[in-house]
Amino acid sequence: HFKRGMKLNHVRTNKSMAISNPVMFLASDRELADEAWAGDIIGIPNHGQLRIGDTLTEGEELRVSDLPSFAPELLQSCRAGDPLKSKHLEKALMQFAEEGAAKVFKPNIGSGFIIGVIGSLQFDVLASRIELEYGLPVRFEPSQFNSARWISGGKTDLDKFSSENKQHIATDHDNDLVFLTRLQWDIDRVERDYPEINLSATKEMMR
Repeated sequence: HFKRGMKLNHVRTNKSMAISNPVMFLASDRELADEAWAGDIIGIPNHGQLRIGDTLTEGEELRVSDLPSFAPELLQSCRAGDPLKSKHLEKALMQFAEEGAAKVFKPNIGSGFIIGVIGSLQFDVLASRIELEYGLPVRFEPSQFNSARWISGGKTDLDKFSSENKQHIATDHDNDLVFLTRLQWDIDRVERDYPEINLSATKEMMR
């Protein structure tokens, strides 16, 4: 049973949130939700603290296994038409990454972002949305990489691997490490030379 004003635990960040202005929707109308019951749908206005799939509880450490995130099939570089607007571009890309509209990778070396999608038309859709919603023209360009794998392993092993493969290392919008590759040979090399490192085409999400 939900009541307006109650404090809930945001499981992903382990921070308390006071839900002061929840809204309930009915057709095109909306009104403040003083209380809600199982099955009701409410909206929680916030300034970016919440992501799609996040869990709020009354204190329980409840974690929900999300659908796995799959590696994209196409990668391109994305740059703002105006280099001074790179921060605006980052904000836009992070929003779309949280929506699941694209995978966004920030290489550890160099500037710009690598965007991963399933179909080539998604690049056109993203460019259109960024310009429409943020007033920011962008351009997509071929990337030197054509594959991405999430990296896991012990901290010491990860630090060593990242240091020795800087040109391939990036982070996603959750700040998790990603290995960007050009050839299957790169993946085979990692499996041979770094048996303690795991490269995965999927990322298990916990909310």
